[in-house]
Amino acid sequence: MSVFDKIFGKKEPIQESKSNSEKDIDTAPDTLFVENFKTNGGKFLYCDQQEEVLGFLQNIFKENTWESALCENKNLRENLNILDIPFDEKATVFYTTCEHLIVEDGSILFSSNQLKEVKLTQYPSNFIVFATTSQLIQSKDKALTSIKYRFKKEIPSNISAIKDYMPHKKDPNFLNYGNTNSKNLYLLLFEDL
Repeated sequence: MSVFDKIFGKKEPIQESKSNSEKDIDTAPDTLFVENFKTNGGKFLYCDQQEEVLGFLQNIFKENTWESALCENKNLRENLNILDIPFDEKATVFYTTCEHLIVEDGSILFSSNQLKEVKLTQYPSNFIVFATTSQLIQSKDKALTSIKYRFKKEIPSNISAIKDYMPHKKDPNFLNYGNTNSKNLYLLLFEDL
């Protein structure tokens, strides 16, 4: 300890706290997406085997006492067939895929590939989304660029996102009145990387 330290007292080094953007850089994209998704009220289930997907799917239907599903995707219909869950156009749950999982805000991006030409608000209030880790993308801008690149000849229409997963939450912002894509949403995230 020096003479000056004794007289003036030794100062501890000041540690600066990291800003949110620095934290985002340090956090893995999949972890950041899950944090944002859950903060928005989403229900997240991680799978790395097909049997887990089927088990989670069966438990979701049992927990919510859903007896049928609206499902447009052939591959996903196979899962429902295995579990003996019938398809019904008037079901209270929609089982679907998505285009991308947006890391920056925990939203899920859909297009006419999943929704056809029907508005999100016209679908049931309950969604089960099957997605893969390769669908994670940092921002909506990059997601739209990816869609444009993948579907060069025929870009899908009806591109919509769901960011709020609490459909019965009251939004005090009067500008959002009647303009919500909020859904009770389960995400089955399959590890494919």
